[in-house]
Amino acid sequence: MNEETLEISLVNDLREIARVAAQIDEFCASRDITSEVAYAVNLALDELLTNTISYGYDDDEPHRIEITVGLEAEALDIVITDDSAAFDLSNAPTPDIGASLEERPLGGLGLFLVHQMMDSVEYRREGGRNIVTLKKNKTEEKSPEEG
Repeated sequence: MNEETLEISLVNDLREIARVAAQIDEFCASRDITSEVAYAVNLALDELLTNTISYGYDDDEPHRIEITVGLEAEALDIVITDDSAAFDLSNAPTPDIGASLEERPLGGLGLFLVHQMMDSVEYRREGGRNIVTLKKNKTEEKSPEEG
């Protein structure tokens, strides 16, 4: 692992997410990446890890989730690899954000937010594993409201 790459390994336990967030914050701060970018990455990771840990496994066994954060010239590349059930987040339905809370079905907003916060979201299934690749530009070019 070089100084421009952060590798995090965790088990499928929601308590692990805080440790991941702390490592992302430290990695970004030590490389002069803005707190806004670190926040966006942590928000996306929190949502994706919560979904994977809460809904992706049909047993109570420990499962390993791997995260790699690579620092490129203009962006952070984040790769999440796990052996949970296949779930292509690019096929998640777009929620009706104009509907009232009472009319809106539960769920879906988190994945929508991931797509809004990241500059690129890709999914593939390979060898029984989900591989999600996120890209976040180091300079903020859009706000979540601008989509």
